[in-house]
Amino acid sequence: MDNNDNKKQHNFDLKPEVAQGTYSNLAIITHSRSEFILDFAAMLPGLPKPEVRSRILMTPEHCKRLLGALTENINRYETQFGPISLGGGAPEQKGTFNLADFTPNGTKS
Repeated sequence: MDNNDNKKQHNFDLKPEVAQGTYSNLAIITHSRSEFILDFAAMLPGLPKPEVRSRILMTPEHCKRLLGALTENINRYETQFGPISLGGGAPEQKGTFNLADFTPNGTKS
């Protein structure tokens, strides 16, 4: 039996306004005992400060699953395309962080 036969197939509705995606180069992550809040922001030339573009709320369990899925997919990407460079990030601002400042395991580089 093929591994793909064991995976559940899901059908998703993808609305056109969601399909185009939202650009983010900053993330602000906060948490309480029961949830993680992920604010995705963009700091772009001409904007006086970063603008939050999307907010995702997750349970701690789902957030940890997301971390695992991201780690697995980054490993696959680097196997196919080579290492991802973490150099050249924007200066850090209080209350926010640049995604490029962190290693895949979540520690600051």
